[in-house]
Amino acid sequence: MITGSLSRPCRRPRPVTAAIAVLAALSAVLAVCAAPASAAAGYDAERCGNTSGRVLLTLDDWSVEDPDRAVRAGSFLRGRGVRAAFFLVNHHAERHPQIATTLRRQGHWVGNHSYSHPHLPALSEKAAREEIRSGLRSTLLRPPFGDYGPRETALAAELGYRICTWTLDTLDWEKTGGQFPGPEVLRARVRQAPAAAKRSGVVLGHLFTRFPDALPGIVDDLHDQGYGLCRNGGPTTASIPDPLDC
Repeated sequence: MITGSLSRPCRRPRPVTAAIAVLAALSAVLAVCAAPASAAAGYDAERCGNTSGRVLLTLDDWSVEDPDRAVRAGSFLRGRGVRAAFFLVNHHAERHPQIATTLRRQGHWVGNHSYSHPHLPALSEKAAREEIRSGLRSTLLRPPFGDYGPRETALAAELGYRICTWTLDTLDWEKTGGQFPGPEVLRARVRQAPAAAKRSGVVLGHLFTRFPDALPGIVDDLHDQGYGLCRNGGPTTASIPDPLDC
C-alpha cells in the first residue's frame, strides 16, 4: 500500500532524481505484486493455510491391502459434512486414479505426498525435485515423514506447491507389540491434545493404520469439545486455496 497525501505539493526534482524516484516507486509496487499470496498472509506450513478456527483432518499414504479404504473414509466424512485432506503416495495412487477422482468428488482435498515416500533432504536436489514433480498433482505438498528444509521449501515453490505438515500427530503409525494403536487410543489422543493444536489446526493420521476406524469418535469428540471441522462444500479440484476454504 502506498500511503501519504496525493494532494500534497512537492518540489520538482531534477531530471535524474525524478527518474530514480520513478524507478524506485515502480520497483516497490512490482515487489508487492510479485510477492506470493502465502508469504504476504504469513503462511504457516504447520497449519497449511488454515486460519478458520476449525480443525482439518488429514489422512496420509495409502492402504495397499485395501485401496478403497480412502474412499470409505471420505464417504463417512462427507456424510458428516466434513472436508478432509488426503495426501497420497503417487507410486500407489497412479495405479488407482479413480481414488483421487472420487475423493475430490466427495468434497475432499487431495495433495502430493511425493512419488515413493523417501526422506527428501537425503536425496540429491535432482532426485528430490523429481520426487515432488512425479507426485500427485496438487498445490499442497506434505513431505514424507514431515522431513524438509529450506531446499525442499524452495523446490516445492518452484514446482507450484506450498508445504503442509501438521499441528497434531496422533502417532497412529507407532506400533506397540507389533500392533497399531486402536481407535479408542487415537480418539483419546486427539481429545486430550491442547487447544492450540486443534483450533485452526491440522490432525495427522494414516490410511494404513486404525486411524480411519477412529474417525467417528474423533469427529464426535471434537464437536462435543466445541470445535468445528472444515466444512464440506462440494467437489474440489487439484488447486487447494490459501487460506484454506474451511
